[in-house]
Amino acid sequence: MVSIKDFITKQLNLPDSAVETVAAPPPLSPGIPGARITPRNEHNVSRRQISEGALQVLNGLHRAGFQAYLVGGSVRDLLLGREPKDFDVATDAHPEQVRKLFRRNARLIGRRFILVHVQFGHEIIEVATFRGSANGKENEASERSETGRILADNVYGSLEEDARRRDFTANALYYNIADRSILDFSTGMEDLQAGRLRVIGDPEQRYREDPVRMLRAVRFAAKLGFIMDAAAQAPIATCRERLQEVPSARLFEETLKLFLNGNAQTSFEHLRQQGLFAALFPQVDVLLDNAEHSAARALLQGALGGTDTRVRDGKSVTPAFLFAALLWPALQEQSHLLEQQGKPATVALQQAASDVLQECVGRVSVPRRFALPMREIWDLQARFMRRGGRRPHALLAHPRFRAAFDFLSLRSQSSEISATLVEWWEQFQTADHDGRRILIEQARLEETGQEAALGPLPATSRRRPRRRRRRGNRPDQGDAAQPGGADDSHDDGQSDSD
Repeated sequence: MVSIKDFITKQLNLPDSAVETVAAPPPLSPGIPGARITPRNEHNVSRRQISEGALQVLNGLHRAGFQAYLVGGSVRDLLLGREPKDFDVATDAHPEQVRKLFRRNARLIGRRFILVHVQFGHEIIEVATFRGSANGKENEASERSETGRILADNVYGSLEEDARRRDFTANALYYNIADRSILDFSTGMEDLQAGRLRVIGDPEQRYREDPVRMLRAVRFAAKLGFIMDAAAQAPIATCRERLQEVPSARLFEETLKLFLNGNAQTSFEHLRQQGLFAALFPQVDVLLDNAEHSAARALLQGALGGTDTRVRDGKSVTPAFLFAALLWPALQEQSHLLEQQGKPATVALQQAASDVLQECVGRVSVPRRFALPMREIWDLQARFMRRGGRRPHALLAHPRFRAAFDFLSLRSQSSEISATLVEWWEQFQTADHDGRRILIEQARLEETGQEAALGPLPATSRRRPRRRRRRGNRPDQGDAAQPGGADDSHDDGQSDSD
């Protein structure tokens, strides 16, 4: 078999040395104004670290003649040696063109800014068209509120404009699939090395455009261990109240991202330092600095720490449990006020739960699918105190028992309630039938002043047996039978009434 080298030498009639000196051309990098280009041999991002779905989207767009870049958190995490949670792609192709290119795998989503989700199995790649600046462009694609918040942003532009529209320098890095280089339009690479979180553009204006950026700044600082620069922190004090303009459903989703990313405790401290927790949960924040509610603060810290542990261990975390802990201090305060007004404890707790959730509607609104199990966790706390008769068996069979018991343990760890109660329930769960009967009897003797324990369930109720009607008096009895006859008629009447 003739090698390629020998074939070229023979066809062009060149000496061997001429072929040896021919060097491969360097990888091409587009001349993009304002971009600092880091070639492949100067960064650590490899295509082997990119998911198969993301590579299909990048290569598919590139083969179709469009620009295609991996962008955002995935590039940032790869450069930091972390495993990205997902992959986002930026392109100059419009959403309809992307959907036509990937057909059945693609669907359009979003109203504020239209995106394309391209799905490969369980993986979803989010594809966004380069965003442009809406300044001076009066059209229906861009819409702002009176305070400057962006309501619609379907204005397309160039790659450089897209980079200027991103929130933080660490998120404005682009991996070019064409030559595997990384493009930086600001100081992203420098800030990554320095562990610094910096806002692109004027921070106050960017917070006014989208107040959620303040929460994102806290989340990235907590997740990456970065320090927010002074310019990013300064406008938060004057802009944090603008979070009330954000839809409560979106604030709920951002709150989950803050507390379910494995850095809940750090996120909580950052939120408190910047005054953002007060903007999200004012009814809770006002109680945390009160010495009388030290147990509530300890409970909240314990819940956030437990959430971080479960996330790091790969275990599931339910938002219902998290929000039950977040709002528990406010619930207790409101329930106590209602009890002082003369309402029974059970009624006060239920009304307090409704009041607290209603206060959240205008801020971080808890969806019904989480609010219902959250209220069950709260309601079951009082039932743990009643351990007589059949009550422990009924509570143990409740579908929300496990979550409610974990919450009870959390209250015990924060010294809100006695650890003896938790130990009793731990023994009750593992005891056999006779052991449970002994525990219930011990609890009944200990609970002085409690209502008597319930006995076994009664059998199905039975009617009194009807007495047979006597036949008429015999003639020879005469008047002697009349008292009996009078009694019989009375009994018959009573029997009929039963």
